[in-house]
Amino acid sequence: MSIINRLRNEGCVFAEEETQFLITEARSLEHLINMVEKRISGFPLEYVLGFTRFCGLRIEVEQGVFIPRRRTEFLVQQAKILASPYDHVLDLCCGSGAVGAAIATGLSKIFLHAVDIDPIAVQCASRNVTKIGGHVYQGDLYDALPHSLKGKLNMIVANAPYVPADSLELLPRESRLYEPAVSLDGGKDGLDLHRLVAEDAPHWLVPGGHLLIETSERQGDKTAEIFVKVGLMARIIREEELDATVVIGTKSG
Repeated sequence: MSIINRLRNEGCVFAEEETQFLITEARSLEHLINMVEKRISGFPLEYVLGFTRFCGLRIEVEQGVFIPRRRTEFLVQQAKILASPYDHVLDLCCGSGAVGAAIATGLSKIFLHAVDIDPIAVQCASRNVTKIGGHVYQGDLYDALPHSLKGKLNMIVANAPYVPADSLELLPRESRLYEPAVSLDGGKDGLDLHRLVAEDAPHWLVPGGHLLIETSERQGDKTAEIFVKVGLMARIIREEELDATVVIGTKSG
């Protein structure tokens, strides 16, 4: 049976495209067979290949690291609109580092910083971020950063987990079984990390600096309220085609 048919029989909707990826990335026939077996067993294609495409970039990923979604490209687009040369940009809850890497790529003279609490994510992000001159730190949100950056950040971006805990079981099977729960579980209402990120953001931002967080359309108003409570001016931006929602907070000047 052909690879395409095997993948299709296991429910892979894009069997032809996946087959081409697998063949292209295989180092040998044995490696190809191994990759096909992993994919058929249910492993996400991105983990099988070791990379994903995001904003036109090849982003390395590995099992245990959140796979960046296409909707998050809208977060990158909004950040690039607001970014200026010589800005210090922080990618919080960075996972693979895809968001920060995509923001910095194509923008000259951006100082990129990325933080994640998980050591596997930090190792992965280092491979994607340091090659473009960024710095990756391991730790709990702002605690991981050098104190010298306090009050010096022009932009903070975060694709922090925002799935309500009781909705995790509704996620696609690949996400539930293989992606780390810490990158998906946003607590009871899905906004625990949004509160933590927003709470200290004004202390790290320069006057006029921005905080951008991806959220869902349903949670947008609540995330905006969180921003306002910590003293940020907030607005909600929506992109229907990508089903993407971003809340942008600005520190008063």
